[in-house]
Amino acid sequence: MTEPTEARPALAKEPRPVTEEVLRRVQGEFLEMPGLRLTEAQACRLWGLDAAICSALLSALIDASFLFRTRDGAFMRIEHATPAKAGLRSRTKGQSF
Repeated sequence: MTEPTEARPALAKEPRPVTEEVLRRVQGEFLEMPGLRLTEAQACRLWGLDAAICSALLSALIDASFLFRTRDGAFMRIEHATPAKAGLRSRTKGQSF
């Protein structure tokens, strides 16, 4: 006869290892929500990661130039703005803007 296994509480979460899937999910959330800024603690809760793994993930995204850390310690996506090409037209007489 086998011993009954102890039931785990429903709220207990196992820390998830960082996989390519988790990395893509994190990047996807930052891409889907421009202006998203998260503290490390918020990121851990949002993605169900333990502190060490979450820190490593965020550091990897900083090293990849995907995220940056704000002065107050939050993480945000680096926006790669491309300058718009604006051509200057010479004004002709009587033309108003």
